[in-house]
Amino acid sequence: MTTPYYLVEEAKLRRNLSLIRDVAERSGAEIILAFKAFALWKTFPIFREYISHTTASSPDEARLALEQFGSPAHTYSPAYTEAGFADIVRCSSHITFNSLSQYQRFSPLAATDSHRPSLGLRVNPEYSEIETELYNPCAPGSRFGVLAADLPASLPSDIEGFHIHCHCESSAESFARTLVHIINKFSTWFPQLKWINFGGGHLMTRRDYNTELLIETLRTFHSRWPHLRMILEPGSAFAWQTGPLVASVVDVVENGGIRTAILDVSFTCHMPDCLEMPYYPEVRGARHVEDGCCGPHLYRLGGNSCLAGDFMGLWEFPYELSVGDEVVFEDMIHYTTVKTTTFNGVRHPSIVLQRVDGSRELLRKFGYEDYLARMD
Repeated sequence: MTTPYYLVEEAKLRRNLSLIRDVAERSGAEIILAFKAFALWKTFPIFREYISHTTASSPDEARLALEQFGSPAHTYSPAYTEAGFADIVRCSSHITFNSLSQYQRFSPLAATDSHRPSLGLRVNPEYSEIETELYNPCAPGSRFGVLAADLPASLPSDIEGFHIHCHCESSAESFARTLVHIINKFSTWFPQLKWINFGGGHLMTRRDYNTELLIETLRTFHSRWPHLRMILEPGSAFAWQTGPLVASVVDVVENGGIRTAILDVSFTCHMPDCLEMPYYPEVRGARHVEDGCCGPHLYRLGGNSCLAGDFMGLWEFPYELSVGDEVVFEDMIHYTTVKTTTFNGVRHPSIVLQRVDGSRELLRKFGYEDYLARMD
């Protein structure tokens, strides 16, 4: 197999799916796949054996849900536009609005003669235990969700659900503590609702995750508000530790006592989440070190792009690296695959040429077919 390539391991994927289905059945909650973390649509026949629905954040993701997964999406976006909203309505069973102004603007359009999705609002509990601000949707000044203080006492009659997202690869203990704040902030409105979506970030397939506590927490919540349908939409949990990104060494260079193994992958092109976080991925057979004081086989890993900063860390290998040696980045299926292609199904900008006379020519417009092909 020619590198680079992502290797999705079916046995590990089915292990995660089995655990998620068990949690859903025992807790009474529906657990759905968030495309923002995993959208490799040729694996959807496997997913359909275990789950029935997905969550989307763009018109292209919503189309992916209906046309490739085979069921309408639970759709949320920070802001809908007129250009894509008709597809959102056609392809969605649930539509969540990020703000009251978005609701007022688009709710009159959120139905057809034969199809009416269930409408919801994203609300912000102003509490989260996420430590990295880049990933914290409840940080002060966040653009996500309506605050309790800004909600009317009586919700619009067509609002049927609340969507709450305040976790990122979090524990069941964190969810239990956060749920206390959610109840304190928003339980006044629960009698007016039909469903509540507790968002993503519930990393229930991590080895040390307390699934029994998650199940107990959800059951307890349901016992207090049995009329509310509970929904969770994790992304990472589905594809957690289901396969690596495999690269090869194409050169080894040295400068100032630092040896860099240049690979046939790029951090900025193929692993941007490593630079955004940043976090250090696990490299099979190697040990990440903080300084250069370790053994003789110490390498910085460099990407094969012209960006000066396209490199990461120092790793100690048990052997001398040579051209052609494989370097395996573990656990690179969730998030990394979608950020390599089209994150959240957000389309690339069109390319327009403005000529000397002021006229404009559209050179390229990107659409759903491009998104689908990139996820192929």
